[in-house]
Amino acid sequence: MMRSVARGYVRTVDRFNAGLGRVVMFGLFAMMGVLLWSSASKTFFNPSLWTLEVAQFLMVGYYILGGPWSIQLGSNVRMDLFYSAWSPRRKAWFDAFTVFVLMFYLCVLIWGALSSTAYSLGHFGTEPFVFFKDLIVAFVTGGPDAAGEVIGYVERSPTAWRPYLWPVKFVMLLGFFLMLLQAISELVKDIARINGEEL
Repeated sequence: MMRSVARGYVRTVDRFNAGLGRVVMFGLFAMMGVLLWSSASKTFFNPSLWTLEVAQFLMVGYYILGGPWSIQLGSNVRMDLFYSAWSPRRKAWFDAFTVFVLMFYLCVLIWGALSSTAYSLGHFGTEPFVFFKDLIVAFVTGGPDAAGEVIGYVERSPTAWRPYLWPVKFVMLLGFFLMLLQAISELVKDIARINGEEL
């Protein structure tokens, strides 16, 4: 029973993150298009105010949402001085230990992204979970107008274009959460390898 649950979790998370990673990798072309337009507008027309920030936001999405697939593929930087000579079981023990460190770091990043997203929606307190709970309850019970009353001063970029910052902060929060799910999937696979199985 437990093995089938673990196998189902790994299969679901890996499939979702691989699909998302394949879609997000085409964001590179969108970013190239924005930067190409930026160069053309500066050369031939009036410079566009929005291009630099849109390229930065696209880069955040490309990097953060592609992270879970990168973890899944093992594309992360690794010191192979000793690792490459180890047996698969010893590698699995080492990977299982380092995944715990990664999971702790991702939890810290999720907390920071959650607090930052709440701040960008006008919550200046120290309890972002309470803010998001109130926001969701207000939206479900009273609709967008009630949710708007929970939201305070919405943070904007200090540039001339002044875009809202909560969408990019939400993308970061989502990406970190998906990376945590992928790290748990990698931990389950490492535990299976330690026990002589392959998921």
